[in-house]
Amino acid sequence: MNFELPPGGILLGLGCDLIEVDRVAGVLDRQAERFRNRVFTAEEQAYCESLKHPHKHYAARFAAKEAVSKCFTTGIGAEFGWKSASVYHGERHQPLIRLDEAGAALLRRLGGTHVMVSLSHTESAAMAVAAIVKAPSS
Repeated sequence: MNFELPPGGILLGLGCDLIEVDRVAGVLDRQAERFRNRVFTAEEQAYCESLKHPHKHYAARFAAKEAVSKCFTTGIGAEFGWKSASVYHGERHQPLIRLDEAGAALLRRLGGTHVMVSLSHTESAAMAVAAIVKAPSS
């Protein structure tokens, strides 16, 4: 899906998260498979593992999941789980969010049409900003 917010769109929720890359690297070292399988979708794991420094990319996706959960004001828990949001890439390699059934139900309940996300990382930190938007009626 190639989504651009048209004029008149409504911002319904905003969330951000910042995490230390070393924190995620440490958990990956101690609980590699258990942590990856509990928090990340198979698609996210395949992408991160294909890169030279997977821990940086896992950290950015961890931050994205937290940021999206903050958009919904649920946090990670019963209503919105770790795999409720999955980061994938669009045709311009831009990060996009795919929601599972629980996430999609929350989006519909809020009246939103899309979740947008921006990711960034350095050697030491990863961050994400996410927004729930409602496109204007056609």
